[in-house]
Amino acid sequence: MLEHDVIIVGGGLAGTRAAVEIARSQPDAKIAVIAKTHPIRSHSVAAQGGIAATLKNVDDTDSWEAHAFDTVKGSDYLADQDAVALLTQEAPNVVIDLEHMGVLFSRLDDGRIAQRAFGGHSHRRTCYAADKTGHAILHELVNNLKRYGVTVYEEWYVMRTIVEGGTAKGIVVYHIETGEIKVIRARAVMLATGGYGRVFNTTSNDYASTGDGLAMAAQCGLPLEDMEFVQFHPTGLYPAGVLISEAVRGEGAYLRNVHGDRFMETYAPNQMELAPRDITSRAITLEVRAGRGVKLDGSAGGPFVHLDLRHLGREKIMERVPFCWEEAHRLAGVDAAEEPMPVRPTAHYSMGGIPVNTRGQVRSSADGLTHALYAAGECACVSVHGANRLGSNSLLECVVYGKLTGQAIAEDLPTLKQPDIDEAKYLREANVRVQALLDRRDGERIDAVRQDLQDCMSEHCSVFRTDEVMREGLTKLNAICDRAGRTVLGDRGKLWNTELIEAMEIESLTVVAQTILHSALQRQESRGAHSREDFPTRDDGKFLKHTLAYYSPAGVEITHMPVALGMFEPKERKY
Repeated sequence: MLEHDVIIVGGGLAGTRAAVEIARSQPDAKIAVIAKTHPIRSHSVAAQGGIAATLKNVDDTDSWEAHAFDTVKGSDYLADQDAVALLTQEAPNVVIDLEHMGVLFSRLDDGRIAQRAFGGHSHRRTCYAADKTGHAILHELVNNLKRYGVTVYEEWYVMRTIVEGGTAKGIVVYHIETGEIKVIRARAVMLATGGYGRVFNTTSNDYASTGDGLAMAAQCGLPLEDMEFVQFHPTGLYPAGVLISEAVRGEGAYLRNVHGDRFMETYAPNQMELAPRDITSRAITLEVRAGRGVKLDGSAGGPFVHLDLRHLGREKIMERVPFCWEEAHRLAGVDAAEEPMPVRPTAHYSMGGIPVNTRGQVRSSADGLTHALYAAGECACVSVHGANRLGSNSLLECVVYGKLTGQAIAEDLPTLKQPDIDEAKYLREANVRVQALLDRRDGERIDAVRQDLQDCMSEHCSVFRTDEVMREGLTKLNAICDRAGRTVLGDRGKLWNTELIEAMEIESLTVVAQTILHSALQRQESRGAHSREDFPTRDDGKFLKHTLAYYSPAGVEITHMPVALGMFEPKERKY
């Protein structure tokens, strides 16, 4: 049996930052990062726009309190305010620490880190590396894994987390290259597996974002928090769905309908294009519904609107947002310096996830904790984003709570013992599962089932929702889940069998999809990204609380947990 002091599942920003923090505090600890891709290919590398921090380099009136208020207001008052305070207080320190690691931030003329405007923020506080910020940060963190001697298992798929008697003991892993199955035990296990955008048919997320960590936690009997809150980024490039960063609007781009009108004046007259993402996504959807969307031939009634950069000029576009220009040129054949980009909302981010406290310890209930199990990043819910995340707060959460969770693990390690595990039992169960997938002869291919699942979620649980539409979706989803349990593989080998990984990933997607729909059905209000046309107003009296969804094959059970208030009393959200 393989053995480490700490296993971190996921090679993105949260996982690598935690590994660095543990190694700094406990240099003798045996730390392992395990990922189903090479860590550099984690979805964090695709983050574009920036990381928020009150450095005051371009606005000396900014403060962590202002950042905290913007974050809580943006969350529609569902964020836990103690967690938000930590996030915003730690922000300047973690950015300066990244700079010292060698992250190549864009600079002001005097050499200080540049900062730009971002949606929902009242000050220019978003630090950036052109429009490749995640790329710049992740590369340096991965380099630091080597510096600190962290073991990296790349292209190993984690099949399950081992939790016995309320204690995390290790993981069961499948080596994609060789087909080998191993049990790895550890004194502490951390989940940092990212989001689940592939539950939807149009998403900015990469193909690996299948919610594996959330599904593993749910299958251990642990709850998932606030899964109804899914962020649809307003500017997904049509038709590919890939992200056109909010940085483009931060630099001054306009959203226009088929008539050329800057329609955000109707929906958010003060913030305009820099309104929070939930408001902007709904505005685009309403423009399209009203027939003011654009078709590819430029006529009315189409499925997208225009993102217009032309007035910025080619030089500024290529200096500040070159990757966005490249994406539009490569995937839509658009030269953004000469013509507007076609955009529409795309599934982007999960505000919900594995519930954790501010030390990254995984909750087993509203008032219980799972021993030796931690989580951070997009797969976790601490909750700093509540019902809606502000742009440039996600990289910040990954780095701040990656650091704080690593710190907590380092503090706890002296009290944590190497657990006893019945290795033979877990190997036997894993081999039976894999062999059953390889041996099955009757059923459908994975691609058709996955497509139907994604179409179902996009049709029945998207930007706008109603009870009737979601219940119809749940009926369809239950049938799709049954089909997902009977898929057949074309590749029956064990070496580099990516189809086998897809078969295990679709199990994760079905778990996540069910918790999203059940959680959304029970929240009979509109708050942040959760917009109910049959319950159009926010209802603090009944729903100023977090959802906890417990999954089992028999169904999903919903309970609740209070929101941590404090600094800011809930009030109407206006922009």
